[in-house]
Amino acid sequence: MAKHKHNHSRRQFIGSVPCMALGTATLYSSLLNLKSINSILGSSASLGGDYKAIVCVMLGGGNDSFNMLIPRSDAEYNEYAQVRSNQAIPQADILPIEPLSASGREFGLHPNLPRLQSIFQNGNAAFVSNVGTLVEPVSKTSFQNNSANLPLGLFSHIDQAMHWQTGLADERTNSGWGGRVADIVKSMNTNNDVSMNISLGGNNVFQRGESISEYAINNDGGVSVFGYNSPHPFLNLMSEDINDIMSKQYEDLFKDSYAGTLKRSIESNEVFNSAIENQEPLITQFSNGDRSRLSKDLKMVAQSIAARETLGQKRQIFFVQLGGFDNHDELLNNHGELMTALDDAFSEFYAATEELGVADCVTTFTISDFGRTLTSNGNGTDHAWGGNAIVMGGAVKGKDMYGTYPNLGLGSERELGGGVIVPETSADEYFAEIALWFGLTGSDLTDVFPNLGNFYSYAPNESPVGFMNI
Repeated sequence: MAKHKHNHSRRQFIGSVPCMALGTATLYSSLLNLKSINSILGSSASLGGDYKAIVCVMLGGGNDSFNMLIPRSDAEYNEYAQVRSNQAIPQADILPIEPLSASGREFGLHPNLPRLQSIFQNGNAAFVSNVGTLVEPVSKTSFQNNSANLPLGLFSHIDQAMHWQTGLADERTNSGWGGRVADIVKSMNTNNDVSMNISLGGNNVFQRGESISEYAINNDGGVSVFGYNSPHPFLNLMSEDINDIMSKQYEDLFKDSYAGTLKRSIESNEVFNSAIENQEPLITQFSNGDRSRLSKDLKMVAQSIAARETLGQKRQIFFVQLGGFDNHDELLNNHGELMTALDDAFSEFYAATEELGVADCVTTFTISDFGRTLTSNGNGTDHAWGGNAIVMGGAVKGKDMYGTYPNLGLGSERELGGGVIVPETSADEYFAEIALWFGLTGSDLTDVFPNLGNFYSYAPNESPVGFMNI
């Protein structure tokens, strides 16, 4: 799909004004009243100004995303089915979607994504097609004649997962693009007791900047230091030792750094948990079963967003992980279950942002190690390169596909053999689009994404890919 512009709905028009921190479902419901809309448009600053959050969802292991976003028109489906063989989704099971720029081509979604289908059709989600880690544009010819500057560790889980998080496909670094973005916009937050970068995926590279690092929590809230203030008499003895460590200054830099980190962790947990506990419970119901980890994590993201004013945060960056996508075996069953988990969690989370009145202020997007081979290895698929990503939120130019969905035939212009597709849209362009919406300027982009100039030169009113209302 080519980059394009189209007319937008009233919802999208309202989303183009500064995002407003409308803290309750009651106030959100009042937006349905035109009089309330006019009043809000005239006094948005008094309602919290321009709060924004981005939610990065890492699909760990390599999402087989050509079974997530699938061609439906007969000729293209037949080509897909021939290449995918026993890993193809039956044509009759594919959930149809109607992208605005399909130009006569027909597409659909995995049968376990009915809620995402509705979100897409309602204009609140989009797909970015054939996106992947790139240092510079790569063609099939430049790859085959070894003239292309390729990402380090291509097809390696560790390297590719890192490149998606760092935005630096030509080097190995511990600086993430979410962290570098946070370094630039951190002054927008009035309180730094809790990091603007909140992780429900543990320690990660994505959120690590020069002065900002991730604050790791779980889906119950902030994680306390083991034994500290425990009601258990034996464990609580540790509190005295911890307090003793934190009360001293050390000549040894490592000891002093450890004491400082320990103190900040305890203080952050106290502030964060207090802010969460003082919020009204969400009306939106989230899944709570054994396979609902993503739903539980996104519920905590929603609760953290609800507490934004208490935390003094106008900008928040979240990192969440859903693992299990390295399906070399049992692909159809395993991937199907993961699609159900994704469908439930994304629809529940989007509903929660609507309840909180911040749907236009929160953008959720997926990343994954890499796409997977179109060809079957017998009962699964192997590591590949280009794939498809989801972007969801009220500020998304939804009900459309961006980038170029590739020809899936073996031997086609971007197929390298074995069903490996060379990406056409770079991860840098994908991320830069989100970063611009989040508040970065054109001059900030090269600091955060040094290789972006190989794909895109900033100009006002010209976005890198086109899927955000910037």
